[in-house]
Amino acid sequence: MTSDPFKPTLGVVFAGGGTGGHLFPALAIAEQLHERDPGVRCEFLCSERPLDRQILSEEGVRFTPIPARAFGLRPLILANFLRGWAPSVRAARRSVRRLRDELREQGVDRLIVVAMGGFVSAPGARAAVLEKLPLVLVNLDATPGRANGWVARRAGTVFTAAEVKSRPTWRVVRPIVRSAAVADGDAAHCRRELGLDPAARTLLVTGASQGAKSINHLMMHLLETRPSRLMGWQVIHQCGPVVREGDRWTRDAIAQAYRQAGLPALVVPLIREMGRAWGAADLALSRCGAGSVAEAWANRVPTLFLPYPYHADQHQKWNAAPLERVGAAVLRTDHIEPQANAADAGETLLGLMDDPQRRQDMRARLRELGPADGAGVIAEAILSRSTGAPGAAGQS
Repeated sequence: MTSDPFKPTLGVVFAGGGTGGHLFPALAIAEQLHERDPGVRCEFLCSERPLDRQILSEEGVRFTPIPARAFGLRPLILANFLRGWAPSVRAARRSVRRLRDELREQGVDRLIVVAMGGFVSAPGARAAVLEKLPLVLVNLDATPGRANGWVARRAGTVFTAAEVKSRPTWRVVRPIVRSAAVADGDAAHCRRELGLDPAARTLLVTGASQGAKSINHLMMHLLETRPSRLMGWQVIHQCGPVVREGDRWTRDAIAQAYRQAGLPALVVPLIREMGRAWGAADLALSRCGAGSVAEAWANRVPTLFLPYPYHADQHQKWNAAPLERVGAAVLRTDHIEPQANAADAGETLLGLMDDPQRRQDMRARLRELGPADGAGVIAEAILSRSTGAPGAAGQS
């Protein structure tokens, strides 16, 4: 998605970031746009967090970090939000204007802003309103946050990858998944490409791009207390950013726990080839952000979901609920404390590892859900100019 020789036909500015859960769906839509029309020019507004820069730099796309901050009513959080709001809107407008000027120089006057939800999307949406540009919102979670509610009131069209019963006018699409998060071959191929035994049963453990401390600690507790029940499996473990816990680094401590238990494991902070990781897996233990749920769906991987426990609205739980409801996934509570998690989610995980018939049944239920084609549907709508009028210009 870098520079190419095709004459530009359309500009799209994606506003979203802070986690891979907002960036990867944007990249998926950009990929589908470019596949259908190589003349589409995409640019990304993201947060100033290092992860955003890392992900977008590796993708080779053009991006602008803005000083956006999350909204909250606690005094310090609110002060940080207010301090960053005006500079973020100005930075977003500069980015939008630069792309618009570049397009106009080549005789193109079509530019759309696509807000991907989260705190980065609101300044991007405000820039769209002020510049009188069409605005599209892509909602990813079953329980929309404050930013999405604010953006939705200004958007000409809203797509949602999870049904939101309180928003019946939002257009529901299936999961939004980039091609890099879909397996490029069968399980044996994926395992071989990751340096694993192509014939061994494989468990994928992931807390998504940010990692999940309680999932890391759960696995370490199982390795210390129930190693025999894990035998015969190999593990791909995405542990999240390498941070120091006590006197050990997270990745080193987890890798050592696998070695001491005698279990083959690939332990990495961030999996670059996520599609192969899912493709290698017979079973997964995962957070249930919208992106992780979408990737499990797209790759037909039976998954035990452990929602992030600190969200007031518990939106991760509701993201995975439709899969659990049809028997395509299992959902457990994150009790945070390793012993409590081991007694609940840990025993559930071990039970799934011992039950190939149940895993097969879950995979069959996932196939019945249909393809994860949301990115393509949204790309088609953008290209067909079915995105509505400019985003309620004049609202604030």
